[in-house]
Amino acid sequence: MTSSDTTLRRPPVDAARITDLYRQLLGALGEDPEREGLRGTPERIARWWQEFLDHDPGRTDTVFDEELTAGTEQMVAVRGISAWSLCEHHLLPMRLELTIGYRPCESVLGLSKFARIVSDHAHRLQLQERIIDGVATDVAKATGSADVGVVADGEHLCMSMRGVRQDQARTLSHSFSGAFAGHSPLGDRLLAIATGHGRQ
Repeated sequence: MTSSDTTLRRPPVDAARITDLYRQLLGALGEDPEREGLRGTPERIARWWQEFLDHDPGRTDTVFDEELTAGTEQMVAVRGISAWSLCEHHLLPMRLELTIGYRPCESVLGLSKFARIVSDHAHRLQLQERIIDGVATDVAKATGSADVGVVADGEHLCMSMRGVRQDQARTLSHSFSGAFAGHSPLGDRLLAIATGHGRQ
């Protein structure tokens, strides 16, 4: 599975049009896009949009077959996965730190694939809740496990640099399925790991 399998179909970024639109925006803001300091800025921004939205995380589904002891309460948890995304409501950045857990069946997912899956979902205009749901779905699909949990701790610049300007506020959200769902010990354990109050 690659980003082409999971990313919503959309046309590639139109860099020339974005460049022109940013020139117009600078003019509307009372700036001269040809002045020293702004010269080349519209082109740089267009390249950034290409890099962000046309991002390819590579393969996200590499698994390794393992003979796991039947009946064990084994959980794989990866924490400290950080990602930047853009809030679709204000086009301002959000920084997320994610913890992902699952109960392996007959195979385990390559550890780097967790970061690739997160990257695939973060490189879009997004909502924190949609990111964790998408990551949980892709981890379940890749591992074949129905028991998946994803926790995200997010800082949203749309809240910290505008409006109420609460720069210490954080948004904690989770998406749990199977044995992680409800008020389950496994879900509680993953939340504790994600918030630094538990042992992996």
